[in-house]
Amino acid sequence: MIHDIVFIEALKVDTVIGVYDWEKTIEQTLQFDIEMRTDIKAAAQIDDLSKTVDYSVVAEDVVKLAKQNQAELIETVAEKVAELILADYQVSSVKITLRKLGAVPNTAGVGVIIERTKPLY
Repeated sequence: MIHDIVFIEALKVDTVIGVYDWEKTIEQTLQFDIEMRTDIKAAAQIDDLSKTVDYSVVAEDVVKLAKQNQAELIETVAEKVAELILADYQVSSVKITLRKLGAVPNTAGVGVIIERTKPLY
């Protein structure tokens, strides 16, 4: 079992998201915490970025997906981000904490946490 995690913390994306008509006319801030389980041993041994997950590239992909998605639910966005990461990167699993900041008064944020594992073939 792999215990190494490459992570992205507090990635903020302003995008149109929401169920209500008024939400579809404004941008709201989503905040992602992403944990990607992968084996970093080879990268560490030879000090080579190509042998691990490039969190900068993952962050760019997440921002692009979140801005283009136009979903109503953050659940949809979280699921699509998980699918993207599992399909495009050498990870065995991903955990995504997705917050919608400012959506509910008197909270720091509301959101979902999902964990997905790459299917074994």
